[in-house]
Amino acid sequence: MVTGIKMHNDTTAVSNVSRKLSSAAAARSLLLLLALASCLAQAADRFITVASTTSTEQSGLFNYILPLFERKTGIEVRVIALGTGQALDVARRGDADVVFVHARPAEEKFVAEGQGVRRLPVMYNDFVLIGPKSDPARVRGSHDITEALRKIVATQSPFVSRGDNSGTHMAELQLWKAAGIDLARSKGSWYRDTGQGMGPALNTAASMNAYILSDRGTWLAFRNRGDLDIVVAGDQRLFNQYGVALVNPAKHPNVKKALGQAFIDWIVSPEGQQAIADYRIGGQQLFFPDADQSGA
Repeated sequence: MVTGIKMHNDTTAVSNVSRKLSSAAAARSLLLLLALASCLAQAADRFITVASTTSTEQSGLFNYILPLFERKTGIEVRVIALGTGQALDVARRGDADVVFVHARPAEEKFVAEGQGVRRLPVMYNDFVLIGPKSDPARVRGSHDITEALRKIVATQSPFVSRGDNSGTHMAELQLWKAAGIDLARSKGSWYRDTGQGMGPALNTAASMNAYILSDRGTWLAFRNRGDLDIVVAGDQRLFNQYGVALVNPAKHPNVKKALGQAFIDWIVSPEGQQAIADYRIGGQQLFFPDADQSGA
């Protein structure tokens, strides 16, 4: 009888130890699963949203430089490509972490409103006037953009406008003003507002055999040129500066401040600036880094 009781007690003890070990293993497994879930959640959240222009996307620049940044930092960049005005409005709603656009007065207004933390220069290229090779306004080879616009109006030659409050559209409106043209009174059937991005607007110009103002980067990447070519370039008023700013986390608490700032720090660093300089199409450099020019 004593032996039987001892065996029963031993069996109970082993069973208790086994249950304790099983509970400990289960607890360890649960902790590992929780840690893994936390890591996966953090990894899934390592992305930023950049509100930018159609020119940075349609020129192919982002496809070249963003993988370099993502490999270095592990931060994914999701781009909302719109006209500059629309991109800034997206940021005003708190739906982006960073803005990367090309209309300095609008960018400075954005920062002055408290919507952005600080604007920094990144790079520049230039605008060019594209037109049909037949050149009905006789502007080819000119370096005076305002004189070219006056000739387009005088000859009622077809002209396509982005008409989308983009940086390019803002620049176009300023150039009409500089040319002394009251566009509201002068435009007629010869002037086509498209409300489109740069690529689609160029497609419209190609189909109409019309003049259009384009950033050089998108033009160089554009393939459906039809009978179009660069007809006016080189005027200092065609200078096209790009800037970057963090959306203000004090106004929009959902902004990923650290991750967004990491992107800005990289894009203005020697490494980021060299990546911009290295991007070429057909051997031609599309953008020229100038983050070291504080007044740009």
